[in-house]
Amino acid sequence: MPSKRDKLELYSKLLSEVFTDTKKFTLDFLDWQYFKNPVGDVVGFDAFYNNELVAHYVTIPVVYKFNDKTLNGLLSLNTATKAEHQGKGLFTKLASDTYDLAKEKGYKFIIGVANQNSTHGFIKKLGFDLVGKLDVKIYLGTIKQKKEYKHFFRAIWTKDILEWRLKNPDAIYFRKKATIYSTTHIPFIKSLLLTKAESKVEHIKNINFIPFKLSIGLNIGDATFAINLPERFKPSPLNLIFKNISGDELKISKDKCYFELIDFDAY
Repeated sequence: MPSKRDKLELYSKLLSEVFTDTKKFTLDFLDWQYFKNPVGDVVGFDAFYNNELVAHYVTIPVVYKFNDKTLNGLLSLNTATKAEHQGKGLFTKLASDTYDLAKEKGYKFIIGVANQNSTHGFIKKLGFDLVGKLDVKIYLGTIKQKKEYKHFFRAIWTKDILEWRLKNPDAIYFRKKATIYSTTHIPFIKSLLLTKAESKVEHIKNINFIPFKLSIGLNIGDATFAINLPERFKPSPLNLIFKNISGDELKISKDKCYFELIDFDAY
């Protein structure tokens, strides 16, 4: 039985080979992401060929509020298949097995942000619903939050979950009062990560002035001046997808879903 470190080394190697445009998949990053989440460890499956890891898929536990219910679900996250093994249905098999195991463990839903290339597969092959395309905007000034979210589907960020999330070793975060920001791939622009943190996170550096803010999500609010980010500057076309695995009637809509940048893994 391989140790946790042995597994992380395999995952780091595969993810770094597949995603050559990033250096974030270090052992520290994956250990933080896979095993330090206070909600629970990742749920996923691997595929091996001749004792070599050739495909990998994981989801991480999340907690959401829907009306008056608290629901445990999973965020679809890291997926990678070596080039010579693509087109063999490995991702579909790993994902299907993951969702079956998730249902056995009592998770109620899978949520994710898919790019233009993967959205079709999630919907047609894995039974996801397309909630909608995320809004990507640049704001100047104060963002006015909507007042009523009681009946919205939205993530719960308790103090311990938030502290874990903001210890991402690959990111730099800032706070201005109760709002959390992070750096972006665009110079002079900070991303709005969390509009209102319910608890203080002391290890995050305070920042007094942020002229331009990048907001990615649904129903976050508005400001006096806001423009849609041109397509060429976006990290990827971003589609919010959702799969109910609870057996109960659970369906979310774009107009009743509050989703912020902290709720997925862009920054």
